[in-house]
Amino acid sequence: MHSLPIQIRFNDVDQMGHVNNAVIMEYFDLGKSAFFTAAGIPPEQGDFTVMIVHFEVDFNSQIRYHDNIYVTTAIKRIGNKSIAVEQHIVNQDSGVDCAVCRTVMAGYRRSTHSSAAIPEELKRKLLAEQPTQQA
Repeated sequence: MHSLPIQIRFNDVDQMGHVNNAVIMEYFDLGKSAFFTAAGIPPEQGDFTVMIVHFEVDFNSQIRYHDNIYVTTAIKRIGNKSIAVEQHIVNQDSGVDCAVCRTVMAGYRRSTHSSAAIPEELKRKLLAEQPTQQA
């Protein structure tokens, strides 16, 4: 599992005094980007990449401007052409799980603009980041 501290910016907070739900999606994106970069696969480089094809989010608790939060990212499953990712935004001080995002990402080849199998080398790198199950 990969963990990334998040700095909440003033403009992330809406008139209700909490971080806007759309901004929370940006936090999840930061977590995914940091996770893939830490695994040695920067998302913006190379012919092969992964793209989001589905996500769902549960918003469990408000996040406020002065909260200390971090996002965790973990691979739940790797298939032939897809990767299932689960992320949590956690309040560091209270331990409250503020939001959970489950994402399915599909392999994509930039040169052909088409779906692609997840390369075995990428599977090994991702699995080296944490213990998980492979489908």
